[in-house]
Amino acid sequence: MGLPVVRFISLLLVAVMVGAGLAHLLALPNKIHLGREDYLTVQQIYRGWALLGIADIGALIFTLVLAVMSRRRPRDFVLAVLAFLCVAASLVVFFLFTYPANQQTDNWTVLPAHWEALRRQWEYSHAVGAGLYLVALIALILSLLTEDAREIQL
Repeated sequence: MGLPVVRFISLLLVAVMVGAGLAHLLALPNKIHLGREDYLTVQQIYRGWALLGIADIGALIFTLVLAVMSRRRPRDFVLAVLAFLCVAASLVVFFLFTYPANQQTDNWTVLPAHWEALRRQWEYSHAVGAGLYLVALIALILSLLTEDAREIQL
């Protein structure tokens, strides 16, 4: 698999994750103050979103492969490593904050007594993840732009 293919797949998977992350982020102000029953109802729209784990793991793998393949191009390498680290950090945030909230609420089908704290944890961890993925996408786009600039100068 050549560098352009790996770069394309990396960009595609990261873009998918940015889209999901921004959906969470943009919904946050409207959801963060909902009452118990309304919040439980609204959370059901995320059924099936676990499939995004495929794109998440794919983004991690392909940004790592991109970094390895770019190691002889310092600017591209740094940007690919930044993208990889952001994707990895988003997974760390997910497993430290989002996933435990999902587990304690049985994927938001039941609300324990401390559900409001779990809601904040869940909502803000998704916001952080969205930010990390956005930085990853920007890094990948910048690596394309620097490559285009090099080709123009040649």
